[in-house]
Amino acid sequence: MTSHKAADTKASQECHQKCAHNLPLTELASSIRQTGLVQRALQIAFAEDLGPEGQDWTGQLMFSPDQSSTAKLVMRDPGTVAGLAFVPDILSIFVRPGENLQWTPQSEDGASVNPGNTLGTLTGSSIALVRVERTLLNLVSRMSGIATRTNHFVQLASGTNAKICDTRKTTPGLRVFEKYAVRCGGGTSHRMGLFDALLIKDNHLVGLGEAAFKDRIQSASTKARQQNLEFVQVEVDTLVQLQWVLALKQGTVDIVLLDNMPPETLTQAVALRNDANPSLQLEASGGINESTLPAIAKTGVDRISIGGLTHQAVSLDIGLDTQ
Repeated sequence: MTSHKAADTKASQECHQKCAHNLPLTELASSIRQTGLVQRALQIAFAEDLGPEGQDWTGQLMFSPDQSSTAKLVMRDPGTVAGLAFVPDILSIFVRPGENLQWTPQSEDGASVNPGNTLGTLTGSSIALVRVERTLLNLVSRMSGIATRTNHFVQLASGTNAKICDTRKTTPGLRVFEKYAVRCGGGTSHRMGLFDALLIKDNHLVGLGEAAFKDRIQSASTKARQQNLEFVQVEVDTLVQLQWVLALKQGTVDIVLLDNMPPETLTQAVALRNDANPSLQLEASGGINESTLPAIAKTGVDRISIGGLTHQAVSLDIGLDTQ
């Protein structure tokens, strides 16, 4: 069991490191698939919909084994598509040996689509088609909703240098899908989990004075570099704490998370960074929404992380229309 978990963690870390280097979406989907998390999530979806015996009694009683159908995956809302790359993975779990169900994509992840647009066509076994329908729609609708919401925030930040980043505020078991959807919407992947980067937050530094604060970060950073973690990030609540971080040797910290700071304070933080360590990235976070984002993006921060990209996204209306 331990080796299995270690293998998954190693694969997930490699996947995230590739995500951070902005792989094309087709390559990103492939790297995510290699973690094994896609198949495991879909196996759970299979079990929760078809039960311990894997039965869809309605489909089996309504269609003959040799009956065939054609169905189109059709957009009913405008938005950005995500999740089409994983339709073959869904079929590999839900379609049984001897059944034939073919998927023909007619769009691609990251595309902007309008109501009535066909995303792809399923042709083959009627029994397999209705068995796969709900999980396919749930996943593509959910992921497209995240991609659409992300793209909205990306557009709000256009004209600035700020990248829109996701967080770990994802649906348990669906993180790889949801972070992929953020990328489809033009966003940037943050760390995948607790295993691949160092993010020192206020809970790790509570009650520390300047000397202890600096020593704790320096020590943790040194050890993190030895583990080849992707980046070292520190959360600060005040400009005083930011100045403590800026006083550290350059290269100790890669990113500073500026938590719940108004635009005026963020502008001051950017000025302090520019004077002391221009290579240090600054990330704004905390309660950011459509109304507050434009002003925050204009302060000069490099990154804006928004938990609402995932946990506040609404699934798009997508139908599987049988011909």
